[in-house]
Amino acid sequence: MTGFAVFAHGSRIESANEAVRAVAARLAGAGGHLVEPAFLELGEPDLAGAVERLMMRGATRIVVIPYFLTLGTHLHRDLPRLVADISDRHGGVAMEVTAPLDGHPALLQILLDRAKEACV
Repeated sequence: MTGFAVFAHGSRIESANEAVRAVAARLAGAGGHLVEPAFLELGEPDLAGAVERLMMRGATRIVVIPYFLTLGTHLHRDLPRLVADISDRHGGVAMEVTAPLDGHPALLQILLDRAKEACV
């Protein structure tokens, strides 16, 4: 069974972390998937904790969905290291990482929506 970790940076502003938890919950509800939020820092759970939660719920494969706009330093350097460490710690559990949000066609519509909202 595949589990999904929605991986965000994390914030000192708890409402920002709650927004990530809410979108992870909506993803779980909309797709019927096993989903947990995860944070690089400043939020709970971290990625290791989210993976443990997913595995306790029956996941044998983990897909990390970066809730980041672009492929910056954290996704290029930090996330691959975290994924390798966590996979090793859990006996080589299969883990993969999707692309960040950048490049997804829905982003253009989001920008158009925001521009339209600003013009009213």
